[in-house]
Amino acid sequence: MAQHKFEKEKLITIFDEIIGHTLGEIDVNNVFDKTLTNPKITGIAGDVIEQSVLGYPADNKQEADLLVDGIATELKTTGLKHTRNKKHTFEAKEPMSVTAVSPNKIILESFYNSTLWHKLENMLLVYYLYDSDHTVPASEYAKFPIQGYQFHKFSDEDISILKNDWHIVRDFIEDVQKNNKNINTEYPKISKLREQMLYLDTAPKYPNPPRFRLKRHVVNTIAQEHLGKDFQLLKAGNTFSSYKELDTILNAFTKKHKGKSIKQLASELDLDIKKNKDGKVSKSIAEKILTSVFGVKSEKLRNIDTFSKIGTIPKTLTITKTGGRTEDTKFDTIDFSEWLNENISFEKSTLYDFFANQTLLFSIFQEAYNGSPLEENIFLGFKRINFDDDFIEKNVKPVWDNVRDLVWNKQFKVSPVYNKKTGDVIINKSGVIKEKTNFPKSKDYIVFLKGTGSDATVKPLNLNGYQIYPQQFWIKGSFLVDALDKIDFI
Repeated sequence: MAQHKFEKEKLITIFDEIIGHTLGEIDVNNVFDKTLTNPKITGIAGDVIEQSVLGYPADNKQEADLLVDGIATELKTTGLKHTRNKKHTFEAKEPMSVTAVSPNKIILESFYNSTLWHKLENMLLVYYLYDSDHTVPASEYAKFPIQGYQFHKFSDEDISILKNDWHIVRDFIEDVQKNNKNINTEYPKISKLREQMLYLDTAPKYPNPPRFRLKRHVVNTIAQEHLGKDFQLLKAGNTFSSYKELDTILNAFTKKHKGKSIKQLASELDLDIKKNKDGKVSKSIAEKILTSVFGVKSEKLRNIDTFSKIGTIPKTLTITKTGGRTEDTKFDTIDFSEWLNENISFEKSTLYDFFANQTLLFSIFQEAYNGSPLEENIFLGFKRINFDDDFIEKNVKPVWDNVRDLVWNKQFKVSPVYNKKTGDVIINKSGVIKEKTNFPKSKDYIVFLKGTGSDATVKPLNLNGYQIYPQQFWIKGSFLVDALDKIDFI
């Protein structure tokens, strides 16, 4: 049983009083003193909550921390950060470590009596704002304010997903042990199971003792819901607890609607077709069609609770009558504060997190004829791409290493673009000289960097003394076409 007993009303009073105060201000027991001799210590925010706010020492027991009105409750202190370019919205700083994956213990457990579920069933989440655009030593956490707290319980739909994820790991370990497989070759594969799991992953990689974690997107959605963001819930009949069940829903839609034009689908599904200023149909209609598969009339898949938690990114791919398509695909804007910090490894970066823990779900359409307008394109079905460890190691990490090397060693450069025929500098429509960086390009890399901006005179990012556009990472279109060609329709 949990050791530290509290009444819920007392905890509410305690945490209400510290909201808005910094970790340093509430550290009445001088927990931060240990950062003077250990500046890289981890978990200092949680230590302050445990030792200075609730007044008990830290422990590493595999049981819930608190007994709240007789209910075992796990205390988790987790960081939020400002959403990029949106100072008044927040996102989770990182995944949430929950408990150890203990091979000899997990095979004797069922989900509802597992160490994992005992930690997740009832949670008290305390949020602090990581109010810095760069990584800071542990001592500087003292300036970060408490943002809020919540008593959290997962929904029945969430529990079904967590149970399925847990069984993926548990059943894998059981298979290794029952069949006397070599644990030194098999256990390292535990980290690859994340490709099958929706809410959970494990880290670090074997032989280091792995731990179950809630993926960052799960933590992010829980926190944003608490802070007031509305997510739409899937209704009965459209919920799922595994990729297999998700595929069943997508496949049923494809069987019913394959071969129909976007215009036909919009009419049958009662969807509005919006047009841009130039009179063309907005590309958002493709994502509306996707959300309608799940009985939700939302323009954004990420506004649906479950999809927000599993980190599914919807993409539309339109192929020609001959199957061609070469347009590169843009993704997230890069946070260079991570790339510049020597204390952040590739495996702890948001770049790694993107490729390791997100899925690209493609709605595939085909032109009705060469150059046909969007609304006439024909629906073919859905395909999904996950990025495995080999892809990340071969195609993502080299980009991380290359960019860090360029910036750290002052080799990053911005230079004018010249007309190949005349040799003259190219001038943009706004009268500004067209420029290029020496970041990884699509001709050499599958994953590469490219800056975008609506005004050539506004380049807000300062890097090594150069003013440049915000940089995004992209995936080469020809690679996506080849990869999708090898994948069957869902």
